[in-house]
Amino acid sequence: MDTEKYKILIKTIQTGSLSVAAEELGYTPSGVSRAISSLEEEADIILLNRTHSGVTPTKECEELLPAIIKIVRQEEEFNQMASQLKGLEKGEIVIGTAYNNFYPQLSKTIYNFTRKYPDITVSIVEGTSSSLVKMLENNAADFCIISKRKGTYHWVHLLEDELVAWVSKNSLYAGREYFDIRDFEKEPFIDVYTGMETDNSMLFEEKKIRPNTKYRTREPYSAYAMVEAGLGVTLMNKIWLQSMGDGVVALPLNPPQMINIGIAMQSEENASPAAKRFIQFTSEHPFLAD
Repeated sequence: MDTEKYKILIKTIQTGSLSVAAEELGYTPSGVSRAISSLEEEADIILLNRTHSGVTPTKECEELLPAIIKIVRQEEEFNQMASQLKGLEKGEIVIGTAYNNFYPQLSKTIYNFTRKYPDITVSIVEGTSSSLVKMLENNAADFCIISKRKGTYHWVHLLEDELVAWVSKNSLYAGREYFDIRDFEKEPFIDVYTGMETDNSMLFEEKKIRPNTKYRTREPYSAYAMVEAGLGVTLMNKIWLQSMGDGVVALPLNPPQMINIGIAMQSEENASPAAKRFIQFTSEHPFLAD
């Protein structure tokens, strides 16, 4: 089978959009659609759920995805090693982030890295910490900024963050010192990343709390706006407020809940040649250095 079709499928799943994948890969949307349809015909399996809001992998596709990614990565590793033998530094690395607050540092690191290795391309993907760890373990990503999760990867601690309640400045809670975690069961709750494993969902599951969900969104900024408007409360990592305004009040939880944020990366033995270069570069140039 054509590995280029595999690459198109992977990019489409990463972006959740045929048109966005086409733009990033230099294809037309119809070209991307034809490539995926061709793969579906070859495998005799539907690979994508197509809706007006985007595309998601089918259950069958999710089972096949690790094997597909392995084929693509092996081809990429072969090309990278061949380039090294010729004295060239080529390849591609995929960086995932669960927190856009780190974009300034990440962009600076990528800029300095690509100045030293101009023929190594860098792709950035966004996702939740759990989804990015899955990508890392499936060799679909090389380097991710996430909340710590269970898994087999190399971990570099960056900072300790706190899960906090976001409440409106006009809320009765605004003047309090903390937010009792059980109050999520009675106050109108704004759920972020519904149906996905997040720090929030893991905490609620651990504490056996069923929040009084009235609103749902997949975007922290819209959750912020809804809280600011007085629609309800939500639970988020405190670090998100660094890239937002001061329109909401962040209250510590009772009891307090701390989260470790850091860099998860491929182990040395699993990393591609390009990824090894990036890992070595970040060890020599600390990520949070001024």
